[in-house]
Amino acid sequence: MENVGLERVPKKAKKKRNVWKAIKEQKLLILMVVPLVIWLIVFCYVPLGGWIMAFQDYKPASGILGSAFVGLKHFKALFQDDLFYSSLINTLGMGSLGIIFGTGSSILFALLLNELRFTRFKKFTQTVSYLPHFVSWVIVANIVTTMLSTNGVVNQLLMTIHLISEPIQFMSDPSKFWFIVTFADVWKEMGWNAIIYLAAMVSIDREMYEAADIDGATRLQKMWSITLPSIRPIIMVLLIMSIGNLINIGFEKQMLLGNNIVADKALVLDKYALDYGIGMFRYSYGTAIGIFKSVVSVILIFTFNKIASKTGEGQLM
Repeated sequence: MENVGLERVPKKAKKKRNVWKAIKEQKLLILMVVPLVIWLIVFCYVPLGGWIMAFQDYKPASGILGSAFVGLKHFKALFQDDLFYSSLINTLGMGSLGIIFGTGSSILFALLLNELRFTRFKKFTQTVSYLPHFVSWVIVANIVTTMLSTNGVVNQLLMTIHLISEPIQFMSDPSKFWFIVTFADVWKEMGWNAIIYLAAMVSIDREMYEAADIDGATRLQKMWSITLPSIRPIIMVLLIMSIGNLINIGFEKQMLLGNNIVADKALVLDKYALDYGIGMFRYSYGTAIGIFKSVVSVILIFTFNKIASKTGEGQLM
C-alpha cells in the first residue's frame, strides 16, 4: 500500500508540470482568447440574470427587485395564445427548410468547387460566392422582391420560355413565402457556409484519390466514396449546431420580405416577442418567450448530439 501511494505523488506532480508547461507554451493563444471570453461573459452570461423578469410582473419604474413575483403566469399565457403556436410552426418550418436546403447546397457547392482544376477560376468563383454574405438583408430583400415581382426577371423568363401564360404573384402568395425566404437565405449564405467544408476537404489524404484513380473510379464515385465519408464528422458537428439554432432564425428576413398579405406566414417567434412582448411593453412576456427558445435549443442540441454519439459520427460533447 505504501508503494502505491509513493507512485501516485510523482504522477500528479508530473501532470501539473505538464499543464503549466502547456499554458506557458500557449500563452499568446490564451491572451488572444481573453477578449472573446470577456465578451461572452458580458453579453451572454450576465444578461441571464434578467430571466427573473419572466416570473414577475416587471415594471421599469419598480425594477427587478421591486416588481411583484407571479410565478408561471406569463408562461401559462404564452401557451394559451394561438399566435404563439402559429409563430412556432412558422419558425420550425422555415428553420427546417433552411437547414435542409442550406446544408445540402453548401456541401454540394463545396464538392463542385473541390473538383475544379482551374485554380484562377476556382478562386474567382469562391470570392464571388462569399460576397452576398457581406450584403445587408435590406439590399438582399430588395433584390429578391424585384426579381420576383410581376415585371421581374423570373416572371419574364418563365413567360419567354412559355412555362406560364401570365405573371405569378410570388410575393402575394402565402404558400410560397417559406420557400422565398429559404431561397434568399441559401443564395446569401451558401458560399460562406461552404468554406469550412472546403477546408475539411483540403485535409483529405490525396493517396486515397490516387488509389481510386488506379482502380478506374470516376469523379462522382470519388466524391461519393472518399470525399463525403471523410468530411462526414464535420457535417454532423455543423448539423448539430444548426439544429440547435433551429428556433433562433431571427426576424430580419421575414420582416423585410413579408407584407400584409403573407403576414400570417411571416410571423416567427422573434417577431412575435418583439411585437407582442417588448412592443406592447410586456417585458416579462417577452422574456418568457426568450426562455422558451433557449430551453428548446438546449434540448435539441443535447438530443441530436446523443444521436450522433450513438451512431459513431461527429459530436459536440
